[in-house]
Amino acid sequence: MPALTATAATDFPPSDTYDLVVIGAGAVGENVADRAVQGGLSVLIVESELVGGECSYWACMPSKALLRAGSVLRAAHAVAGARAAITGSPDARAVLGRRDEVAAHWDDAGQVRWLQKAGIALARGTARLDGERRVAITAADGSTRAVTATHAVAICTGSRAAMPPIDGLAAARPWTSREITSTEHVPARLAIIGGGVVGCEMATAFTSLGSRVTLLARSGLLAEVEPFAGEAVAAQLRDDGAEVLLGTTPERVDRRDDGTVALTLPGGRVLEVDELVVATGRAAATDDLGLETIGLEPGRWLEVDDTLRVRGHDWLYAVGDVNRRALLTHQGKYQARAAGDVIAARASGASVDDAPWGAHVATADHDAVPQVTFTSPEVASVGLTAAAAEKRGLRTRVVDYELGWLAGATVHGDDYRGTARMVVDEDDRVIVGFTLVGDDVGELLHAATIAIVGRVPLDRLWHAVPSYPTLSEVWLRLLEGYGRP
Repeated sequence: MPALTATAATDFPPSDTYDLVVIGAGAVGENVADRAVQGGLSVLIVESELVGGECSYWACMPSKALLRAGSVLRAAHAVAGARAAITGSPDARAVLGRRDEVAAHWDDAGQVRWLQKAGIALARGTARLDGERRVAITAADGSTRAVTATHAVAICTGSRAAMPPIDGLAAARPWTSREITSTEHVPARLAIIGGGVVGCEMATAFTSLGSRVTLLARSGLLAEVEPFAGEAVAAQLRDDGAEVLLGTTPERVDRRDDGTVALTLPGGRVLEVDELVVATGRAAATDDLGLETIGLEPGRWLEVDDTLRVRGHDWLYAVGDVNRRALLTHQGKYQARAAGDVIAARASGASVDDAPWGAHVATADHDAVPQVTFTSPEVASVGLTAAAAEKRGLRTRVVDYELGWLAGATVHGDDYRGTARMVVDEDDRVIVGFTLVGDDVGELLHAATIAIVGRVPLDRLWHAVPSYPTLSEVWLRLLEGYGRP
């Protein structure tokens, strides 16, 4: 992993008391702090690694940089005329170099300057609760500092990679999402355990960069979305040369003396690779936060209400991954905006249970979470799957349409393939779920998100006319498939 460069703390005079103390300076913590400062509060944010957090340096941004070159090449190969100009595969060294730039070379100076401009004080070190509204901060040199929060403490420490109970796995020193997104070389042979977003995206990226990839999933791929999405991703990975083993979990993992890794699979097959990535889920990063000093159990997810306040503690908030409502950066930032506003409102004596504060609580992560998986093909979804809607007890109708039938798909590239699915609540005649599978469908998702969050009646959607010839014409075709108003 590259060396980390943590810029010195801001020049704000040190204080023993702040209105709000935020633990964790990732994207979520930054947004909580920013909204609270805008609401008139004094805020200290505490960070033990890099300001900007997981998304900036080990997740969203570097992973998408690794995927982009392969995506561009696939798009060019799909168009006659452009195809003839492509005479090779991605330059892995150049891709890693661009990834380094996107990750700011793991230097958080720019993020620290943003904190300074926003008026947010920064403390470098490890923060632990020390009772109600008290936070003890231990710096890298071992020195300690105690601060008190007048109004609130917000825990924004996120999540960490979970390690499944596979014999020998932990001792084999596998990579997690951090190591694979920051690697300084492309392994010749790469195994990935886990068929979720991280596993599928990294299988896509490293197959395009020249690794011989084996992806192992306990069930199917992308199990949280519509089944046809995971099936399409698995088919494309196989077409691109990856091995995809579904319904497969290694029985044992060993790191050999020469540095290679051996995975013993059911049936006795031994898979030999140069590196192994574990991407089987996330665990709460709450192990060493001093939760026991306020009667909470370390290592557990923190349960919150829609104002992101930890149940049973009117001064404590848990925002982002750490509350397990939706483990996505954009959802965490959405929660953060709500939490920062609510903390500032409560500090001023306002009631957030009454208008207009009802607009500043987090409810979208109940039924309207959007997500794009940047595989080939892309998978974009929001709301409920058909199965989830049925389980919820809704009376639904499902309408599917093949994207390749659109005029816009013909312009987009040769032999464009993809599927759109609309799940309709028949009683209220509104969309409750929407899934798109196909190249570059991620940019189409927000229209579906607006329709679901706004509960736009189908009768009104007929008057939202899509431009021609674009992939957005799928809206018209889905409505036609549903039937005239």
